[in-house]
Amino acid sequence: MTVANQTEVVADRRLQYDSIQLSGKTIFLNPFLYWRRFDTNTDRWLREPGQIGEEQIRINRMRFYPEIDWNYLEQEEKNIKDGAVEMFLKSLELISTFHPELSSGQLLEVERKMAVTKKRAFERWVEKSFRRRFKKESQEKQRIARERLWREWREWLSLETTHKAVVPLAAICVFAVFGGWSMGISSNSCTPYFSSTDQTSIN
Repeated sequence: MTVANQTEVVADRRLQYDSIQLSGKTIFLNPFLYWRRFDTNTDRWLREPGQIGEEQIRINRMRFYPEIDWNYLEQEEKNIKDGAVEMFLKSLELISTFHPELSSGQLLEVERKMAVTKKRAFERWVEKSFRRRFKKESQEKQRIARERLWREWREWLSLETTHKAVVPLAAICVFAVFGGWSMGISSNSCTPYFSSTDQTSIN
């Protein structure tokens, strides 16, 4: 089998995994395969968690995770699975929107296959989405902290009491530097004089 044939076989298997045949039509289970038909708002709605209310997600937990006792889940795992439930609901809404001809029975078939094939994929997507959000929020917090620090420094430097304290301190620093420089010059200028006198007396 050639590389091209192998690639085609992998693509066919992936398409079978991400779709279902109903009434001679291919229905995509992966919501991102509908991206050509998205507008900007729909794309953002699909990609960003938290677009569906918490109460609606809680009501549908057992619909997609009947095997799980949610009381025993850690909070992080619960958040991920809640995000996956949200992805299920969004995907089914997109499918019913783009395929209004599907009956309730056919939509149930879509839902059943999706629950089997897309559960782990949705969880991985939610995990990555949470990491991206956390990174973005951390960067935003760092930016705000830097701006606040810079603003506080500017406000402090603009105070009259700061000017009264800084000017004498700056003058002291200048005098200290000038004094040290002057002493260094004096020391350098005296050293050859004494060295020359000593050499003359020895000779």
